[in-house]
Amino acid sequence: MMLKNWYARWMYAWETRLTTRDENRVVRPLEWGFEWIAPFLEEHGFGALLPGRAGLSEDSAAEVAMVRINDLLIRHSDKFFGYERPTDFRLEVRHAELFPTNVRPETLAKDAEIKRQAAEGRTKPAQFLRFTSPERTPYPENDLVNARWYPAPINKGDARPRQAIIVLPQWNADAFSHNALCAIFNRMGISALRLSKPYHDIRRPAELERSDYAVSANIGRTLSACRQAVVDIRCCVDWLEEQGYEHFGVLGTSLGSCYAFLASMHDPRLRVNAFNHASTSFGDVVWAGQSTRHIREALEQAGLTQERLRALWAAISPVSYFDRIMTEESGGRDKRALLVYADYDLTFPREYSLKVVEAFQRVGLNFDLRVLPCGHYTTGETPFQYMDGWHMGSFVYRAFKALREEKPVPALAKDALEAAEEEVSAR
Repeated sequence: MMLKNWYARWMYAWETRLTTRDENRVVRPLEWGFEWIAPFLEEHGFGALLPGRAGLSEDSAAEVAMVRINDLLIRHSDKFFGYERPTDFRLEVRHAELFPTNVRPETLAKDAEIKRQAAEGRTKPAQFLRFTSPERTPYPENDLVNARWYPAPINKGDARPRQAIIVLPQWNADAFSHNALCAIFNRMGISALRLSKPYHDIRRPAELERSDYAVSANIGRTLSACRQAVVDIRCCVDWLEEQGYEHFGVLGTSLGSCYAFLASMHDPRLRVNAFNHASTSFGDVVWAGQSTRHIREALEQAGLTQERLRALWAAISPVSYFDRIMTEESGGRDKRALLVYADYDLTFPREYSLKVVEAFQRVGLNFDLRVLPCGHYTTGETPFQYMDGWHMGSFVYRAFKALREEKPVPALAKDALEAAEEEVSAR
């Protein structure tokens, strides 16, 4: 017991050092941000819920309106996370850049070295999928989706179905994060699209040092960023289908895990799902998490509480869709999932991750559970990054292998099965 307590204190101290080393976090005041979701609401006939149309400005009335909007978005989540398929898919070839989100000397030196090697022709250009996001924002650079393409080699005569996974790193990740995972997937014969989340790396507006607009004290903008991320994931699946891929997966870490879960709950094509750090409520993580303390500070200054914040971001919270997991709309009965959480997590507190485990067990989702003996940020440190990588890599390999081994139901047998099911239902 004494050793366990010592280890916990040591891990929490290490985790705290990592979450407090960046000094460019900005405390921005609370904004309701109705203008960020107004286009969607008006397009679908819900504009009457917008308080700004009546000149409403009192915070209490605005909060009531935003809670009602979240309730509506949950009821109509198929529309909220729906989209029109892009028509401008294209591959772009260029040298990869780091796009750092901190100003630590070692990071800036790494960025300078990468640029120098590219200028000297010492790095190989990479391929990037680009298209216009169906969710528009005031930032053109953010609306041009970017996903680094890692195509797996195609062997002649290989009759196996083509498989691909979409990878989303953590909040404020630079453009090189999770690239090594994609290369590992290629060795398994699985292609990968490493997606730049909204307001991240090349999509980050010039006014920002960090990817602050993805999660901030602007309530509406955070809703919009999540919607954009989800539809961007689904658009990537569309493009992969056009390339002849048949099996699809998604892997998300931290904020990327939230986006991945919401996309999977609204797209049955995503059958392989790796949720690397997961939680229940978007608001709970922002309020209780150590890495979002600057956002909580702004919200507390405005008089909000954790419970009230939970309602303001309910529409982008995984917990709002747990009962949807096994429905036909999500294709949950055909999904395979991995859930990873960390015992000493100060960003996605363990108590919320355990509720995700309980929910998955309650609905009967086919999932594997792995627990890391570290925290959130320390997951990226040695040796824990290799443990985490092994868990994700081995799961993805097994899950896609299982999909390849599935035996298709013959057409006649399928028709007979459906007829029998209809007869049972009629009784």
